[in-house]
Amino acid sequence: MSDKIRILIAKAGLDGHDRGAKIITRALRDAGFEVIYTGLHQTPEMISEAALQEDVDAIGISLLSGAHNFLFPEIIKSLEEKDMKDVVVFGGGIIPDEDIPKLKQQGVKEIFGPGTSTVQMIDWINANVKK
Repeated sequence: MSDKIRILIAKAGLDGHDRGAKIITRALRDAGFEVIYTGLHQTPEMISEAALQEDVDAIGISLLSGAHNFLFPEIIKSLEEKDMKDVVVFGGGIIPDEDIPKLKQQGVKEIFGPGTSTVQMIDWINANVKK
């Protein structure tokens, strides 16, 4: 078993823009993490099931569709149903600042907005995600 942090990167819902998710996937791999990218149009159940099958330590969700207030809680609920509360959920994309506190109350550990550097994200993961 590898001692590297395993991260699932997913595009939830109907959002069809995945360039950012692919850039993050590559940057995290280059930083030494094991990264699995699920591809487009994943449901919360598909994401949690992939996380279970891949035995990940964290899930990064990329959202640009405006459905973050629905999708993040559904993903967290699905993880809880699988007894996976220890999996760190973080996200990025276009998420209004006023929605972030509620998402964090619901279990999202961090939101990375536009302009966040990959170094900032890598540093946060190293500090907040444990194998």
